[in-house]
Amino acid sequence: MAIKPADNEAFYREVDEELRREQLTSFWTRYGTIVVVGVILLLAAIAGVIYWQHRQDVKAGEKGEALTAAFADIQAGRTDGIAARMDEIAADAGPGYRVAALLTKADVAIQTGDDAAALAIFKQIAADTDLPQPYRDLALIRQTTLEFDTLAPAAVIERLDALAKPGSPWFGSAGEMVALAHLKQNKPEAAAPIFAAMVKDETVPESIRSRAVQMAGALGVDAVPRDDAAPAAATKDDAE
Repeated sequence: MAIKPADNEAFYREVDEELRREQLTSFWTRYGTIVVVGVILLLAAIAGVIYWQHRQDVKAGEKGEALTAAFADIQAGRTDGIAARMDEIAADAGPGYRVAALLTKADVAIQTGDDAAALAIFKQIAADTDLPQPYRDLALIRQTTLEFDTLAPAAVIERLDALAKPGSPWFGSAGEMVALAHLKQNKPEAAAPIFAAMVKDETVPESIRSRAVQMAGALGVDAVPRDDAAPAAATKDDAE
């Protein structure tokens, strides 16, 4: 007897479902253990990442509390043992806490007259390629400031020239030292434009800009900001 079209559809459907069951059974027989193990490993990895992030947050909080407590002791004049505490904070810390602890250790060394220890720390930070560049530049500035009087002017210029440019976040500090180094070389024509540029740069700290105005004026460059020059001009007109 011939099979009707409707019966054919039911037959093919049953065959297709049976084939899928066999394929699924065969798949789980061959790979079921691997899939289960893979899922377990994935869940374990996710759990591990979550735990690691939690531990990092906890550790960061502990480092922050320790650093705050150390700052309070330093302000109160209790500096005994600070170096060891800063080393402990810097160990296994993120870049921010690490640099803060090391710079604090250097500052305490300077306060106690141990410039050599401070210089070693600044050099360590400046040479650490694992740290973000701004931290390394800051350490280089601090290092150069501390040994400025003993460095050859050419060494200061070579070291800080890239930072002594308008737009650099360290333009004030680096620019001032580079300009003074040019003066030590008896090159006022090289120093004057740097002082003048510092006066015009509003990102430069006010204290450094004030010194730059005086230095530029002494070198024959009119670098007085317009806001300061305007009242003087008005007074002159009134007198006439």
